[in-house]
Amino acid sequence: MDGKRMRAWLENLFVIGLLTLPRALPYAWRIPLIGWVTSRVAARISGHERRALENLAMVCPELSPPEARQIARASADNLGRMIGEMYSRKALLRRIESLEMRGPGVEALEQARLEKRPIIAVSGHFGSYDVIRAVFSRAGHAVGGVYRPMNNPYVNAHYERHLKAIAQPAFRRDRRGLAQMVRHLRAGNMVALLPDQREPEGAWLRFFGKPALTTLSPAEMALKYDALLIPVYGIRLENGLDFDVVVEAPIAHSDPRTMMQQVNDSLEARVRAHMGQWLWIHRRWLVPEGMRAPASRPPASR
Repeated sequence: MDGKRMRAWLENLFVIGLLTLPRALPYAWRIPLIGWVTSRVAARISGHERRALENLAMVCPELSPPEARQIARASADNLGRMIGEMYSRKALLRRIESLEMRGPGVEALEQARLEKRPIIAVSGHFGSYDVIRAVFSRAGHAVGGVYRPMNNPYVNAHYERHLKAIAQPAFRRDRRGLAQMVRHLRAGNMVALLPDQREPEGAWLRFFGKPALTTLSPAEMALKYDALLIPVYGIRLENGLDFDVVVEAPIAHSDPRTMMQQVNDSLEARVRAHMGQWLWIHRRWLVPEGMRAPASRPPASR
């Protein structure tokens, strides 16, 4: 076994230990423990805490060092909890069995489902997107999720299995998976997308007041297939174990840039209200090599 495969194997061993050993504990103790280990140990070793602090310094320079560190650790804690919940699927589903979506977009969402109109639910790496999929699936939506396989093949083997157990179908983010997703959408179903990562071929839009390359695909598909484009969020509550699933008003069809700026603005508002629930390790504002970011702020939404 070469060095790269050995590192991947050891990383997988750590992940399995982190997620398996606490299973002897009650769910209400298990999930916080996994979050604590992720935020206080794994995030430091991996460099994720440092990256989160760099992002926070860039877009929120008004934060004091203790405030920024608290947000970075809360973000890693939320990530650990979400992974722990995925690997504790049965307990999670029991925990949220009475949870219902709320918000100004619920009626439009239900009308689209009854009319078999395609739905594109957009969210972010925020709170818990698995809870969104589970609640929507229970409400009768054939919700298809799109995911990027893990770089570590050992981790990915069990990650995919647990991801798909939450709700089906789940499409890989590759050519074949995206073709399957489009067929699913055109059949009058829902797809859930997380367009909050840097897209090198995207458009320069605003996020936290900074230029960020943003995919236009969700809006383009909404216009092409007359799909409802609607922001949804699974917000973790103060106790760290329960959730609020919020459906915002649909985004009006106009042009892709305007629509996706509204998606960015929607997510930014949610993140600002719950700073520790977004995945701050994303290289959201990184400028690809050979490309220059706009010298001034991108134009405001029309």
